[in-house]
Amino acid sequence: MTDFIELAERYWRGEADLEREHHPVQASFEGAQEIAPGLLYFKGIAAISVVDTGAGLVMLDAGTKRDADRVFDAVRAWRPEAPLVAAVFSHHHLDHIWATKRFDDEAAARGRPRPVVYAHALLPAHFDRYRKTQAWNRAINGRQFLGRGAAMDWPVDYRYPDVTFERELILKVGGLSFELRHARGETDDHVWVRVPERGWIFPGDLFIWAVPNAGNPQKVQRYCGEWGTALREMAGHDAQLLVCGHGMPIFGAARIREALLDTAEYLESIESQTLALMNRALPLDEILQRVQPPEHLAGRPYLQPIYDDPQFLVRNVWRRYGGWWEGEPDMLLPAPRAQQAREWVALAGGAARVLERVAALEAAGDLRMACHLVEMACLAEPASEAAHEARARVYAARAAGERATMSRGIFNHTAASSRERRRDRLAED
Repeated sequence: MTDFIELAERYWRGEADLEREHHPVQASFEGAQEIAPGLLYFKGIAAISVVDTGAGLVMLDAGTKRDADRVFDAVRAWRPEAPLVAAVFSHHHLDHIWATKRFDDEAAARGRPRPVVYAHALLPAHFDRYRKTQAWNRAINGRQFLGRGAAMDWPVDYRYPDVTFERELILKVGGLSFELRHARGETDDHVWVRVPERGWIFPGDLFIWAVPNAGNPQKVQRYCGEWGTALREMAGHDAQLLVCGHGMPIFGAARIREALLDTAEYLESIESQTLALMNRALPLDEILQRVQPPEHLAGRPYLQPIYDDPQFLVRNVWRRYGGWWEGEPDMLLPAPRAQQAREWVALAGGAARVLERVAALEAAGDLRMACHLVEMACLAEPASEAAHEARARVYAARAAGERATMSRGIFNHTAASSRERRRDRLAED
């Protein structure tokens, strides 16, 4: 079984392969480990923690559906009789909400109260939104996660919370206090938890061992500035253990403070640069080329662009403060894209000429421009075998060169779609 404490040290020293083998948002590990007295830790897609308070167990985040059985079995091997009395969902995402089910069933079978689930007041509305957009969420996660999400029947049988709160709530169980704090970050319903008696902080997805997921191109609004504020508040508590939402825990007050403050600075820099350029009335395209993450943080192992991409963060800041229009006048009420493509391809002398240029750009390594041109070719001649072959090839090459999971997933999805001679294999005609 993986020694999570040893792996955490490798994470910190930059020795773990966070891009592939130990990717914080994709790697899942069997087993569980007591990483501090009375704290049982699991690493599925996300972290799951169970705390023994002496007066019952408290679960902090609850993993995916696939985690439910293994968490229950491991907890019962660790504490056979202690009831799970409470659980906290840090937010509504599906990798954080499922592992209470077996404990609910156990409580019903034994005739005792089921665990009380705590969450922010906005969380139920997100479950309702998921119900309304079930097929949409299946599709976008199919793109993001290289097709795995497409095979999943997006669930709607959510465990709604029993207790919600707006700003903060203190839960006392046994001799421990669980201080629940609301902070907008990856979501508007995010909750982080501090256990002051033990010096523990559970940030949920406010810390994920990667460039913060503040940009995701297919998901709802994220909040860079408030995210940074929450991280700075956490850093002020001198915690001894940070149980990250994804990736390994961080041990030691100095390391925790460094990681939290660096991440706060990264987010705040992206937002402040973007807003400064927006205040000059520049269009989004120009802002995307100008905003850069802080150079002195580029080498931090916990701030690598392996899940989200810094440009996506810029787009989310723009969307929040500037709306949906990118500032290009021809795109305010544009002609249909397929019509534009036919015009451009005709001006170029036909699709064959465009594909010749695509091949030349490929050979020169300019895959970004090759993507633009091959899209025009496929839009102008959607039945063209040659156009789809080129598109599949270009996007597969583009995916191979991307570090961010989201970019790689969408590009691989596009390549797979063209292999089926479609623009998007998940879109229904």
